[in-house]
Amino acid sequence: MSWVLLGVLVLAQIGYPLTGGGTRAALTVATVVLGYLLSVGHALLTRGPRTAAALVAVATGGGFAIEALGVATGFPFGSYDYSGHLGPKLAGVPLIIPLAWTWMAWPAWLAAVRLVRPGVRRIALAAVGLATWDLFLDPQMVAEGYWRWRDAAPALPGLPGVPVSNYLGWLLFGVLMTTLLRPLAGASADRTGPADHPMYALYLWTYFSSVLAHAVFLGLPASAFWGAAGMAVAAVPLAVTLARGHRRRPPAGTGNGSGQPRVDATA
Repeated sequence: MSWVLLGVLVLAQIGYPLTGGGTRAALTVATVVLGYLLSVGHALLTRGPRTAAALVAVATGGGFAIEALGVATGFPFGSYDYSGHLGPKLAGVPLIIPLAWTWMAWPAWLAAVRLVRPGVRRIALAAVGLATWDLFLDPQMVAEGYWRWRDAAPALPGLPGVPVSNYLGWLLFGVLMTTLLRPLAGASADRTGPADHPMYALYLWTYFSSVLAHAVFLGLPASAFWGAAGMAVAAVPLAVTLARGHRRRPPAGTGNGSGQPRVDATA
């Protein structure tokens, strides 16, 4: 099911630069819903109800709470407002926004699980892996008019519509979220294996497709550069690790020399 949903999600994202106006907004909402179902469904099928519930509570519930706080007070992202293009709102926040947090939080966490051992480094990498996605997301959504900042200074060079405080706010929430996720989700969230490959594919697809789309199709070369540099912290080591694991894998049916099928080991 995860691979099927991922395939549909990829097709929807390919269609994004080919549309405009209300169709593009509807496609944005549909993409977020697909991504949400993909990540939560994967957590449920591979880790069980506890992990899926923890992901929803921390990423969806926490994402809504931090967004409502941000809209009401300007902390921690800066003062901003959402347009009416992304569907119904609650407390000034479109309901799909916390779904987007959840969509990328799970593959970012699993990438960190694959790459580093439990502890502070894992939490930091998962938070950075999530927060740097926003180097693509916010410039794109601001360009579409889906939200705007009242004061976008200071901003990164080439990204005048988004204040630096927004990225720092994402990073802060990412640290809080990933810190809470592990104890709430249980020990299964600290393991990884072949069933997690759709999530790795989702994370890497998001990275490479975003670089291409921003640089070529969306006319956003600055966000292509910043996003490529930032998200590479997690995406490039993940791609290298997966490629090495694939080269070391024995042919199908040969096992691992001990009579047992091979499984991926937690880093």
